[in-house]
Amino acid sequence: MKTKKNAYNVAVIGVGAVGIEMLRVLRQRSFPIARLNVLARSERDIFIDGERYSVRTISPDSFEGIDIALFAGTEGEKGAALTFAKEAVKRGAVVIDNGADFRLNPDVPLVVPEVNPEDVKKHKGIIANPNCSTIQMVVALWPIYKKVGIKRVVVTTLQASSGAGMAAVEQLKKENIEIAKTGYEKIHVDIENRAMPQQLAYNVFPHIGGFGEFGYTSEEWKLVKETHKIMHDNKIKISATTIRVPVRTGHSEAIYIETRKVISPENVRTILSKATGITVIDEPERALYPMPKDAEAKDDVFIGRIRKDPFVKNGLWLWVVSDNLRKGAALNAVQIAELLIQD
Repeated sequence: MKTKKNAYNVAVIGVGAVGIEMLRVLRQRSFPIARLNVLARSERDIFIDGERYSVRTISPDSFEGIDIALFAGTEGEKGAALTFAKEAVKRGAVVIDNGADFRLNPDVPLVVPEVNPEDVKKHKGIIANPNCSTIQMVVALWPIYKKVGIKRVVVTTLQASSGAGMAAVEQLKKENIEIAKTGYEKIHVDIENRAMPQQLAYNVFPHIGGFGEFGYTSEEWKLVKETHKIMHDNKIKISATTIRVPVRTGHSEAIYIETRKVISPENVRTILSKATGITVIDEPERALYPMPKDAEAKDDVFIGRIRKDPFVKNGLWLWVVSDNLRKGAALNAVQIAELLIQD
């Protein structure tokens, strides 16, 4: 920020799943707020954890006097930031955008505070929040990368319905109800106004984003391109498969890495256990490993099943789980805001 203050005027744009979580995180972390504008397409009151927020209709004038504007964004769609980010910057705000519109713009820093906090200083008014699946992956990879380097990553993500918004969560809920009505004898249902391309209850499907180059989806390419940008290393070979699973909140990732130098699983556990924002749960013999139900509403990235590839000297597997609405979106954005106001 240009001037250090005791408190800041903050705007949160969007009151879907991520916008609500942004408001919750701002309060929980006691972010120093002088004035809060909650903006969306229509006026209304919303309640979060018993606290009322008055939502105002967004317009360019909504950003007068705002220091930091947090855009909740909508994955896979053109978000409000495309229309209003420049208006906010023109009025003196720093925009932190959770949508995909600015992430690969070379003039816009793409930041995960545990990995590349120094990039915040390079902003020209807009800072991008990475994709949820990218955030948890780079948090897990970065401590290993710093120690021994990484040549290759092969990742399969298992992504929760909330990653596609509240409508997808509602779809999963309705499908489960309809299947339960049949006594679980019928698992094929077809509800109205389905938010996702396939049924999700009692099903998984490898379709997140649109299909494009080499048959990979846009979500899969995000993992490649965003990781390269955040870690400042385009030489890492990354291949991804992204899968939607019948989980409410919490993305899971099976990550295979080939390091530049040999490192033992024991050393990896030690390195990750000491890293900021990571909790290691790795006692599989006692059935202790990260699971999305346990990561929900938690801030850390959880890592377990750390093991070597018995056939490749430099090969390692990690199992990585995180709340996609918190560290994967709202928390990371607020942490960027916290970097902005540091001395």
